Amino acid sequence: MMGELYKISSIDWKPSPVLALATSVDGLRVAAARQDGSLEIWLVSPGSIGWHCQLTILGASDKRVSSLVWCPGVLNDEPSGRLFSSHIDGSVSKWDLFHLKQTTVLDTDGVSIWKMAVTLPKRDVINSETKNNHVGNGFVSKFHNSDEHGENSESDEDSDSTDTNKQSVTEYPRVAIAYDDGCVRIYAISDTDDFMYVKSLPRVKGRVLSVTWSTDANHIYSGSSDGIIRCWDVISGHEVYRITAGLGGLGSGHDLCIWSLLSLRSGALVSADSSGSVQFWDSQHGTLLQAHSLHKGDVNALAAAPSHDRVFSSGSDGQVILYKLSSQPASSDGVHSPIMMKKWIYVQCVRAHTHDVRALTVAVPITQEDSLPDERVKRARRDEKPVEFSYHKWAHLGVPMLISAGDDTKLFAYPVKEFTKFSPHDICPAPQRTPIQLVLNTAFNQSSMLLVQSSHGLDIHLLQLRNVHTAGGSAKTEMLARVKSKASQKIICSTISNSGMLFAYSDHLKPNLFELKRSEGGKVTWSVSKRKLPSRLPFAHSMIFTHDSSWLIVAGHDRRIYVVDVESSELVHTFTPCRDLQDEKLPPAEPPITRLFSSSDKQWLAAVNCFGDIYVFNLEILRQHWFISRLDGASVTAGGFPPQNSNVMIITTSSNQVYAFDIEAKELGEWSKRHSYVLPRRYQEFPGEVIGLSFPPSSTSSSAVVYSSRAMCLIDFGLPVEQDDNDTPNIQDPRAKNLQNLSVKRKIKHKNFNVLPLENPVLFLAYMSKNSFFMIDKPWLEVVKNLETAPVHRHIFGT
Repeated sequence: MMGELYKISSIDWKPSPVLALATSVDGLRVAAARQDGSLEIWLVSPGSIGWHCQLTILGASDKRVSSLVWCPGVLNDEPSGRLFSSHIDGSVSKWDLFHLKQTTVLDTDGVSIWKMAVTLPKRDVINSETKNNHVGNGFVSKFHNSDEHGENSESDEDSDSTDTNKQSVTEYPRVAIAYDDGCVRIYAISDTDDFMYVKSLPRVKGRVLSVTWSTDANHIYSGSSDGIIRCWDVISGHEVYRITAGLGGLGSGHDLCIWSLLSLRSGALVSADSSGSVQFWDSQHGTLLQAHSLHKGDVNALAAAPSHDRVFSSGSDGQVILYKLSSQPASSDGVHSPIMMKKWIYVQCVRAHTHDVRALTVAVPITQEDSLPDERVKRARRDEKPVEFSYHKWAHLGVPMLISAGDDTKLFAYPVKEFTKFSPHDICPAPQRTPIQLVLNTAFNQSSMLLVQSSHGLDIHLLQLRNVHTAGGSAKTEMLARVKSKASQKIICSTISNSGMLFAYSDHLKPNLFELKRSEGGKVTWSVSKRKLPSRLPFAHSMIFTHDSSWLIVAGHDRRIYVVDVESSELVHTFTPCRDLQDEKLPPAEPPITRLFSSSDKQWLAAVNCFGDIYVFNLEILRQHWFISRLDGASVTAGGFPPQNSNVMIITTSSNQVYAFDIEAKELGEWSKRHSYVLPRRYQEFPGEVIGLSFPPSSTSSSAVVYSSRAMCLIDFGLPVEQDDNDTPNIQDPRAKNLQNLSVKRKIKHKNFNVLPLENPVLFLAYMSKNSFFMIDKPWLEVVKNLETAPVHRHIFGT
């Protein structure tokens, strides 16, 4: 039987638009840059299951990203490559995915950058093609537009280059940068991420808004704000030809902006402009092959399938359009000729976004294509018709995925080859979820409190439950305190103690600790005072209090973990997470810790790094106890210690697996040995990535709830796992009863791994008691109404 549900929808939540996307060199990750300066790395998945935001880096909010590029890593342990962004202020940054920070690699000279494009030395492409067919099959060509490079030697007449640069550009990836002053400048990116100036192409009228390399890297194409596309010879730096794009489409010359260019292996050059036109040109002669004027506004982005026979465009009208290369018989005077002509034809448009679509990219996930374990089990015969999930129809090894993003803050995924057959998948129904923490039975009259973290402040709310005996009971909050970060520093992480009396946050400067006090002199007043922390504590990626509120544990950006006694503000211990327990005394070498959780008896601390490795520490003897390498190669999405058994640790992963560990014995627990590899299909196809896990505050319950922003799943570790999934609720079915409409009295046939779809995007969900839940959600239409930009079709929202 389902218990009571209390919920509020009043929490402030304002996600930020996506400005740029780029796919990593190995094709497995997509970087998304948002307007607020933050950067997300998404693990790519085939189909609709398994997309996961692996890490978020809070960059500088005053640096607006204009484009993102990946170039190959120097070390073999960087298969994703190195990630760089250009900015409207004219600077270029590197995003360090190991230390989670943004550093400037090219200072601004005051001129805005609109676009960057990377090309590789020829030997790199040959190596990558032999190493990994997918890389040769168009990652490089799509994102660096360079697949079959010529020898990248610079001529002796190149006066801009020094001898060292002439030698180095053949060894290093090169980047062409489009500047607002009408110049394209070429840099070589050294192994130490230095941008070494190679040369500038002659300045042109207007702004250079787009740039791309030819697939042999001998030519650069640039598009500018005067409607002209130019082809440049890379070695001589001379203009080979120019195209007046407006003549082929709807726009007129000088007020036409060429927003995007794409070079294809077939020799075609594709342009996208502000008149709504997508044009295909013969890149050798600069002649028009086809023009399509199907967008009702600026065309912002272009992307190609790895096979280069499909091209996608997206624009300010919210559309994503597919064009396909098709062979048609050439006809003259109505007589069909045996000669076949190749033409780029319009196939279909999809409108998943409500606002401008700013960016497109294509990625190729590499997954283990294995039959699901429960498919091998013989099923009991039933009368009910089994639910059909569409996921496995197109989730196959190496299915190229198109990803789109824009002003509505969402990311959508589409199968490239079957773009017309499947509806787009909403990768993140709750973009940039507000971090929230709930504490029950605090020192203030046993009341419950909420900590809500925004980008520049923390709010502490008192939770007031109404209608305790009816389901769907509303909850109200009373704001007790608000703390703003200093000098508008972005807040990275925060935590509140179980007593409710202490809370802490860290920005990019240092951690800060506060005490909440209540005084009753006629009228109840609340006050916040700052508490002292040890000096030189580094800023943190994650922090928690121990269960008894006596210690604050801080995962520093220096990759050490600091244990602080709150009362004395002394440092109790410093842990250095390591793989081999013999290496505890060595300097930190592991990735940063981004999640912490501890057991209620204050014995165990689990720390998870951003790639999914887990380090377990014994807080009684202050030693590392165990290292767990990333489970099934996946990231950790949630975890915790159930209150009734502190020796058990539950972990959920991005591949929709659940593990229960026996910490003392350093092994998988009995439940996991029996069930972890045969979880029911309804859980393996759980909609949306798991974002949280909660245990009932009861010493007798063996259950837990895991949730995504779209559904929740009740798991009872004391019950057997049933394999049959014939009566799974179909998450795709809009008629599926959502949790909000469940009556307390309504009996659900109790089955372990019960999946319940949720109506609105969920920000937070947790047990209040053994039989009641508290949820924070928000109707998406409310979020959309608060976005800064107007939707494309206002009537969608009834305005």
